Amino acid sequence: MNLTDRVYGKIKITEPVILDIIGSPVFQRLRGIDQIGYMEPFYKGVSHSRFEHSIGVYWLLHIYGAPLEEQIAGLIHDVSHLAFSHCADYALDTGAHHKQDLQDRLHHQFVGGSEIPSILIKYGFKPEEVLNDKRHPLKENTLPDICADRIDYSLRTARVFKNATQKEIIEILSRLKAKNNRWFFDDFKTARSFAELFMKLNREHYASLRSAVMFRTVGDTLRHAIQKKYISEKDLYKQDTDVIRKIKKHLKTDAVLKLKWDRMHNKIPFIDDPKKEGERLVCKSRVIDPMFQDHNQLRRVSEKDAAFAKKLKAELKPKQYFIKFEK
Repeated sequence: MNLTDRVYGKIKITEPVILDIIGSPVFQRLRGIDQIGYMEPFYKGVSHSRFEHSIGVYWLLHIYGAPLEEQIAGLIHDVSHLAFSHCADYALDTGAHHKQDLQDRLHHQFVGGSEIPSILIKYGFKPEEVLNDKRHPLKENTLPDICADRIDYSLRTARVFKNATQKEIIEILSRLKAKNNRWFFDDFKTARSFAELFMKLNREHYASLRSAVMFRTVGDTLRHAIQKKYISEKDLYKQDTDVIRKIKKHLKTDAVLKLKWDRMHNKIPFIDDPKKEGERLVCKSRVIDPMFQDHNQLRRVSEKDAAFAKKLKAELKPKQYFIKFEK
């Protein structure tokens, strides 16, 4: 399989187990799941899929020499995402939506009910070991560390939103290393630059006002449609367009749905009300503090740069907004 990736350029995939998983229905479904959620009405030209990102995570692990089992784990890490990605957290998981971890909590059960375990067994892999993140520290770890998932989605976001050029991304990747199950940069300058880029992406995109409104309005629309039985929760395990198609049938007969639909399509003006009279919206904040090689030891950027450490502490707090719509 030959692909052209917006981050890594031309890639060639030949590993049979990887090809079988990519060809499976559960993985192909990711072509129709937007990586961001539903940002297109708020920021044109940024739509890209969970399929693209998942291939990217696999390929990053592949080129940096991760074990094949970990490459597989990276490939399938997002298959349990519901339609509209993290917007589903705001529709179904309203009490903990700001954590944006619904997909992670569903992952084992979802994968277990798919065709992936049989593919893994066919090639001699144990599904329970592939799904055990403790075995895959390059693929996944906790903030503020970097991992294959965060590295890929941040570089991909930077390309999509034009926060970094391809030349800059190539430079970041050239300085990135993976050794003894840890990601790090071979110089402080690149580590700090990448950390600052990630912080910028968080402020302007991941936890921005537009993202908060997107999460809330799409979540509100989906929840209303489920309550009215226009769609079911099972429909969220299909693709974004499948859900949209079913909801659109009811726009002319349900004024409340139409209002929510117009809000999620950015047709209703809104403001972030500093007097806190609007609806409170919370967005998860994502910030990294990567390691870099300092002579014969690894150190965090915050250990060398006190100003960055101060910004990191402030940026880690979830962002909250108080939104008032015109109607």
